[in-house]
Amino acid sequence: MSTRFTQQLRQEANHLWQASLTHPFVRELADGTLPEEKFRHYVRNDSYYLTQFARVQSLAAAKATDLYTIARLAAHATATVEAEHALHETFFKLLNLSHEAPFTPAPTAYRYTSHLFSVAHTGTLAETIAVMLPCYWLYWEIGERYKDAHPNHPIYNQWISTYGQEWYGKLVQEQLDRLDDLTRTSSIEERRRIQQHFMISSQYEYEFWDMAYRLERWLF
Repeated sequence: MSTRFTQQLRQEANHLWQASLTHPFVRELADGTLPEEKFRHYVRNDSYYLTQFARVQSLAAAKATDLYTIARLAAHATATVEAEHALHETFFKLLNLSHEAPFTPAPTAYRYTSHLFSVAHTGTLAETIAVMLPCYWLYWEIGERYKDAHPNHPIYNQWISTYGQEWYGKLVQEQLDRLDDLTRTSSIEERRRIQQHFMISSQYEYEFWDMAYRLERWLF
């Protein structure tokens, strides 16, 4: 039995994923020692990121050619807006943050979302799924790895528990299956592009934790 294409992608990106899974931001969040200032910086940038991510999910739906796939990808965009943003609303309240306050996304958040939009506007449906996939999949792995963690912190407890839940795992598995189906008939060149998009997004996932941990901001 041949290895699924998504598993090949995961194996190639393993060094980057392990760096994310063990990043100080993630480890300290899981054990409850992460300074709230760093989580606050993460939440504000992640809220910006998720808004752009939902738009990219909608662009993926527009690339689909059958009604079922259109509906499912649109449902993913809705899930991002409703479930993830509802979670962030809770965090904003607990951290005394306001959506009305002026905000400029950190350089890494801006570059990562620009990467997503670039692929979504110029690539195929398979490429668009691939460029989004590390965000889906890595968070699921984090949820699985740290599901037994007890940060003893009202915010960090909720963050950890969210990504290990069954409903989230089903969304991830759906996208994995979709990319495997789409790439069965992909050309070698398209697979090469998919691989590159996936690896770049995997590096940006690592850099996103680092951005939050270092409180990254623009020089201006």
